[in-house]
Amino acid sequence: MKKIAILTMGVRLKDEKGYTRFGYLAEFLTGMGYQVDLITTTFQHWEKAQRDLRRIKKDVAAGVYPYKLRFIYEPGYRKNIDPLRVLSHKIAAKNLKKMLEKGSLDGRDYDLIYAEIPPNDVALAAAEYAKKKGIPFVADVNDLWPEAMRMVLDIPVVSDAAFYPLKRDAEKVYSLVSGVVGTSDEYRDRPSKNQRRDIPKETVYVGNEIAEFDRGAEEHMAETAKPEGEFWVTYAGTIGTSYDIRTMILAGEKLAEEGHEEIKIKILGDGPLKEELEALADSRQIRNVEFTGYAPYEEMAAYLKQSDILVNSFVKKAPQSIVTKIGDYLAAGKPMINTCMSREFRRKVKQDGFGINIMPEDAGVLAEAILKLKQNEGRRLEMGRRARAVAEAEFDRPEAYKKIERLIAKLVDGE
Repeated sequence: MKKIAILTMGVRLKDEKGYTRFGYLAEFLTGMGYQVDLITTTFQHWEKAQRDLRRIKKDVAAGVYPYKLRFIYEPGYRKNIDPLRVLSHKIAAKNLKKMLEKGSLDGRDYDLIYAEIPPNDVALAAAEYAKKKGIPFVADVNDLWPEAMRMVLDIPVVSDAAFYPLKRDAEKVYSLVSGVVGTSDEYRDRPSKNQRRDIPKETVYVGNEIAEFDRGAEEHMAETAKPEGEFWVTYAGTIGTSYDIRTMILAGEKLAEEGHEEIKIKILGDGPLKEELEALADSRQIRNVEFTGYAPYEEMAAYLKQSDILVNSFVKKAPQSIVTKIGDYLAAGKPMINTCMSREFRRKVKQDGFGINIMPEDAGVLAEAILKLKQNEGRRLEMGRRARAVAEAEFDRPEAYKKIERLIAKLVDGE
């Protein structure tokens, strides 16, 4: 039985907030016959708090996890954009290096290491260990640092100097990969930009388990019931710098002023700008915008299925490509209004026919797009049908993640 380590700083464990990609992958690969150690941090990124390791150990003893769990100490930080985060990751990278040098829990060497990037320095510690041990290293590219950082700080010369360590570490990781998995084609191809190496690579969207999505939605449909006559336009996800929630609020205001009070703007989620944007809506007395706060996954699924239109809302400079929530949006079977400027995703929206692309940061354009779709039920239904078909064909994890397993098998078997 081949033994692999999966490294992630952002996995959601039982009863936590966050993303499930790496927990699912660990379970999936265990089911495919691998012995898996899932290595993560003591710090829970979404809750900005240290994990209760005693409770987790009880869950481990009770057989909650089919794979092994290992924790590296990380001091943590208070905000996503925070100098303390850089320090926290640096400490985590050093602690990971020490952990790997000690070996696995049962003393067996790993046959392969699979690590997310970013954080770049943590991934580098794993890549350098894999090189030292002569084993394959696979990078799961789900964001681009420092490219994404320029959303917050984009000053000539200053930004180049500030972000140089991130760029340096990223290129070192990319030079050491044996294989690449990207959550979009753009991310999949980034390691090859400055590296001339022929290595296996795959695009595997973050995706979801459609059966779980449907089951959760069904269980919560009654409590998220939409009042008769209302028309819901919904965003679900992080309320932060990259996401253009302000324009959604102002579009809601414009629609209400034009007499379309039945159109309700629903904002699901939490994030660093939530309070500021709630204050904006309150100060302008915009009554058709509702911030529901963080919703557990099953409840969010129900909200998405109750909605009439879903908005993939990004600012112009956002570097994101095909993000986590897209799988859930598509699974809901609803038309999408997309403002993300990723050429890859805009092309996919158009070619697959599940929504429309509009320019970001323009409340008038967004309001007009909402009205046009509202007035064309047939078009909405067809887009929704296509969305669900794409979700089932390309985003359903039980099928899509087989590509990851095939890549891993090829590397550990030395093919």
